[in-house]
Amino acid sequence: MRKPQGTAFIYLSIFVGLLLTVMPLPQLVKLARPDWALLVLMYWTMALPQRVSIGIAFFTGFVVDVLVGTVLGVNALAFAVVIFVVALHHLKIRNFSIVQQSLLLGLLLALYQLLLFWLSHFLTGVYFLPQYLWPVLTGMLVWPWVFWLLRRYRRQLKIQ
Repeated sequence: MRKPQGTAFIYLSIFVGLLLTVMPLPQLVKLARPDWALLVLMYWTMALPQRVSIGIAFFTGFVVDVLVGTVLGVNALAFAVVIFVVALHHLKIRNFSIVQQSLLLGLLLALYQLLLFWLSHFLTGVYFLPQYLWPVLTGMLVWPWVFWLLRRYRRQLKIQ
């Protein structure tokens, strides 16, 4: 049986997404930081759902919990739910134009932020602020570049 190619690049791209998630930024910019790791996971789930799916999303969310210092399992559960929806509808999402994908992924990023808020409110008593939704807007804006970059490398490296 032949081993699938490109596994190292997939994990490297997820690692880069994790680095971008915890990279120090000024406070004003930090509020609008896109959810890089989730965007990378969304791409790989749409492109190769048989290789990147809920288990890897849960583990990546758990790593985000550890790196960011949130309650363990909050990001893991939210990542798993969002990636489940993407994996369930990956064939439909792939056929959308890049603008339609950005809008749909904006809804999924909003679902992620609302799950984070709901779980954090339940566990620690955090109150909702409209600033929590800035990463949704920035995620929608950077999605075309994330999609283009990862698709380009996936095709160059012939990752299947």
